[in-house]
Amino acid sequence: MHELSIAQDLIRLCEKNAKEQNTKKIVAVHIKIGRLSGVEAHYLQSAFDVCKCESICEDAELIIKVQNIVVSCQECGKENELSKNEFICPNCGSQNLSVIDGEDMQLMRLEMI
Repeated sequence: MHELSIAQDLIRLCEKNAKEQNTKKIVAVHIKIGRLSGVEAHYLQSAFDVCKCESICEDAELIIKVQNIVVSCQECGKENELSKNEFICPNCGSQNLSVIDGEDMQLMRLEMI
């Protein structure tokens, strides 16, 4: 379960940001997880809940947005969001696609007090 090490890294990143902003508490951590990232949101939530004890994130809520796959078609030039892992352009049927979003995990926002 690599989500445990991801949760540990996420808390370290939160602590670093909180120190830079001279704050003592984080109340919410907003992240975006791409469907192609290989990170399972429910496992990450569980790992975060375990790892946050006795950290600056102890009372923080982890808010996860799962990002669908966004592609750009190299044939018709249209951008589309795919709800399934079927890499076919819904406009023209081409398989010549470039992934624009949905591969990464990103820290989007921290709510600090």
